[in-house]
Amino acid sequence: MIKLGQFAGQLIAYTLFAVTIGYFSASPAYVRLAPDQAVVKLSFSHAGQSVGDCYERSDEELAKLAPNMRERVVCPRERHAVSVELSLDGKLMYRETLQPSGMSRDSASSAYRRFTVKAGRHFLKVQLGDRSPEEGYTSVLEQYVELVPGQVLVIDFDEGISNFILK
Repeated sequence: MIKLGQFAGQLIAYTLFAVTIGYFSASPAYVRLAPDQAVVKLSFSHAGQSVGDCYERSDEELAKLAPNMRERVVCPRERHAVSVELSLDGKLMYRETLQPSGMSRDSASSAYRRFTVKAGRHFLKVQLGDRSPEEGYTSVLEQYVELVPGQVLVIDFDEGISNFILK
């Protein structure tokens, strides 16, 4: 008799669990974006310029070093922070100074941001500075873009041309 009661209890519990899972797999309906919206994603990794210039060690400096450390030309590993700014129709959407990664601050700086905007024609301006702040922005992309509803526009940085590209 106890075994029949346990079986019935398990059957009821499993049925309630299955009905709950079934309901939430179809309802409520998930809407990714409103019908008049698009997405702009800023996603890139870029290493800033070296903080200092390479220099050549003198013969006296080399003599003081252990034989395995005698490298004539020495370049600093640390990199500048990367400054990035994104504007849409003249409205500032994002501004950040991205610190270089790595223990010695010698690796790339990375950014990933997602913005939901109204679909339509927009003026996009993206700026990046990878040197000292006094030098300002070194790469600038200014362009009109036509965003259709549901579109995802990705802004990436191409190292080959040293500028932003749109995908």
